[in-house]
Amino acid sequence: MWNFRGLIFSKYLVASLVALAVDLALFVQMIAFHVPAALASALAYSAGIVVHWAISSRLVFKGRVAIARRQRTVQKAQFVLSALVGLAITTAVVGAGSYFGLDPRVAKLVAIALSFLTVWYARNRYIFQMTSDDRLRS
Repeated sequence: MWNFRGLIFSKYLVASLVALAVDLALFVQMIAFHVPAALASALAYSAGIVVHWAISSRLVFKGRVAIARRQRTVQKAQFVLSALVGLAITTAVVGAGSYFGLDPRVAKLVAIALSFLTVWYARNRYIFQMTSDDRLRS
């Protein structure tokens, strides 16, 4: 179900790290310019979503991307929905952490972990469903 072993998870982790680097770089810069923490978190995470789709659809889940136009559109919508769930988690955790006096960077680290695990599960299990060939390889 979670399948933390295997090549797909490793590729997903790398894609997530690249997207996270974009996210964090933008987040830290916006905080430095006094953008409110929750807004900075949401904007930076959104940029990471775009990077993550580009990498995930082309490298991570390459064999699982829908070919038919309609199914691919549904899959893109599901990807965006999963990203929005991650965005909601990230924004809520950073916002709540900031409200309660937690350094926004610390709150962001907690948000990263919660968002990553939630979104990985949704994408691996539902959005880019494994074929029987994938199960044999993992």
